[in-house]
Amino acid sequence: MDKVFVEEMKTDLMKQKEEIMQSLMSESDDFNAIVKAKQPKDLADIASDDIDRNTLETLSANDVKRLRLIDSALSRIENERYGLCMRCNKKIPSERLKAIPYALMCIECKSTDERQNR
Repeated sequence: MDKVFVEEMKTDLMKQKEEIMQSLMSESDDFNAIVKAKQPKDLADIASDDIDRNTLETLSANDVKRLRLIDSALSRIENERYGLCMRCNKKIPSERLKAIPYALMCIECKSTDERQNR
């Protein structure tokens, strides 16, 4: 995959991660207290730290799910596996990654997965 494109996606993922962290901080006093207690360099440091599961359970389930998907995508970037379908190992089209930068599967595999889970 094109390194420039991957770097753009990494920047976008980090921005989304920071936005989620800001949202979680504004929604949860407990989470905000954890953030202040850790005194991190930046919000990305917080997200990469292990956060108490009990606190995460009180937060928005969708935000937590998206945060985990973003972390997974960032990990795949580091492991040079970003942009490859987790099921068939084919390249995920860049248009799909632009729309959903943390996509795990190509369109075909995702469609199959959704049909099977109905």
